Amino acid sequence: MNRKERAEHLYHVITSDRFLTKQGLGNEVPFFICPFPARDGLSMHEDRKDLVDRISHAGVKVLDLSLYDLALEILEEREILDQVLEVEADSDKAEIKELLQGVLDPQAHLIPKIGEAIAATNHQVIFLSGVGEVYPYIRSHNVLNNLQSTAKEAPTVLFFPGNYTHALATGASLDLFGELHDDKYYRAFNILNYEV
Repeated sequence: MNRKERAEHLYHVITSDRFLTKQGLGNEVPFFICPFPARDGLSMHEDRKDLVDRISHAGVKVLDLSLYDLALEILEEREILDQVLEVEADSDKAEIKELLQGVLDPQAHLIPKIGEAIAATNHQVIFLSGVGEVYPYIRSHNVLNNLQSTAKEAPTVLFFPGNYTHALATGASLDLFGELHDDKYYRAFNILNYEV
């Protein structure tokens, strides 16, 4: 599916009553993965912004969240962003990774931040982006696992730079950048396969 086809498919799916009323999910959480080739990251950013505008013009309210922006907000609120930036160049990468994973822990910090945005914003659909920008500090399967209790009312679409595959032998896998094959997540639907 090329960019134009993907954009049209997403528009038609997300503005459909079937999608907005969460039909055909078999009592699963309304989580959807929108995989795209990692090389399309910059164009997908623009495509997503255009999609938000088009969907809004169709009368559907979107809460558009970036994991990267949320991570920066958390670091600023906890008053450690400047410290991290100061020590990053001279610190061991493993130490920085461990520090950021603790400060940005999905269950303790990120999901409550997303919950605040959900409570404060009138919306029918949630978009989550910035997955590649926060790797390896925040892993998408951890976000989705922890988000299940917070974002169950509105369909949530995770824009994922890589592949979301299902195989009988290996189950479902989120393959970040089409390279990293270790994030198992079973409860989301591939929105590119969703029928209107």
